[in-house]
Amino acid sequence: MSEVDFTPDEMMTIAAARALSNDDVCFVGIGAPSAACNVARLTHAPDITLIYESGTIGTAPSVLPLSIGDGELSDTAVTTVSVPEMFRYWLQGGRVTIGFLGAAQIDRFGNINTTVIGDYDSPKTRLPGGGGAPEIASSCGEIFITLKQSKRAMVDRIDFVTSFGHGEGGNHRGRLGLDTKGPTLMVTDLAVWKADPESREFTVVSLHPGVSRDMVQATCGWPVRFATALTETPRPTGIELSTLRDLNARTKAAHSGGDKDGEAA
Repeated sequence: MSEVDFTPDEMMTIAAARALSNDDVCFVGIGAPSAACNVARLTHAPDITLIYESGTIGTAPSVLPLSIGDGELSDTAVTTVSVPEMFRYWLQGGRVTIGFLGAAQIDRFGNINTTVIGDYDSPKTRLPGGGGAPEIASSCGEIFITLKQSKRAMVDRIDFVTSFGHGEGGNHRGRLGLDTKGPTLMVTDLAVWKADPESREFTVVSLHPGVSRDMVQATCGWPVRFATALTETPRPTGIELSTLRDLNARTKAAHSGGDKDGEAA
């Protein structure tokens, strides 16, 4: 059987989806994290519990939401609770195993910036802000991150710490009284990264098919560490690709005025 072609974005989403398990309770970020979480739900993890910041629990959207306020989330949720209950009881109560976030800027220790690019008082770009991400980064059992690689996004020092990762590395979280694991996994369009158990610096553990070490380094703003036992990320399967592509097609149709089956209205 011939191999199925796929894009770097598809490889990123599918590799991120594979990291989730059936038993996870996952706090989902909008965008790429949402796509990965819902591909997991539609393939190998049908019983995963997806939670969005607006208070929807056990949601099963047929299309990807535009925002946390998208009606698709509440329409398909097992239940919807108030935002204070969501954060105080569910999140800060230690009931969420995975927080899945994106990032505008990130450093080698998983500290995330979604606030400003440049000086805070006179920024080059003002970003959407943290929303609930700072609390998610602190209170979820562990944090998964997904983003496209570029030197603009992956920087030696972020301009603003919106969501605390591992700070300066090592046991920085513990010194601040944070007893959750923090960022443990980062999936980009080129590679899979894991936090080193001692230094907490993100290290490349697998390269996506066709990607070289030089390609990863050329799109990263710090000297990249590669695992000794570096592997190749398994290629997407036909089922994984068709699931993701069908989800994207339904989403595009729904958000452009078509129906959820992918046909124009």
